Amino acid sequence: MKPIDSSTLALLDLRCPRCHQGQLFSYPAYKLTKYAVMPERCPVCSVAYEPEPGFYWGAMFVSYAFSVAWFAIGGVAAYYLFNNPSVWVYMLLVTVLVLLTAPATLRYSRAIMLYLFGGIKYDPSYQRLEPDSSQRNRANAPAAL
Repeated sequence: MKPIDSSTLALLDLRCPRCHQGQLFSYPAYKLTKYAVMPERCPVCSVAYEPEPGFYWGAMFVSYAFSVAWFAIGGVAAYYLFNNPSVWVYMLLVTVLVLLTAPATLRYSRAIMLYLFGGIKYDPSYQRLEPDSSQRNRANAPAAL
């Protein structure tokens, strides 16, 4: 697979920040019991997706910003679509909107955190270094006495 050249497009496609090829998440977002599962390392370039323990705690702040945006969008939409309805309509619409977008909010919060603060830069020339067969055979051979 050819890497995505743009870091923004790779982020939107939830790809690895170093190689722009590997998927950040193991399962699709519609698998509600596993939508947050991330592999430990990129399957293409082997970069660690969690640079340090507890790294994704910072993604809570990004997620909070997404939730505030959904509240504002839901409130404005309710006001104009339903002609300033009762408070319970606002509450119901915003709650449903936030719950429906929760998997995407979590995924993009983690991706933004990794891209902005993970210290991983895109390297278009990066290729996974596979040992050639002669090196592999030497590594598996018993040591000489």
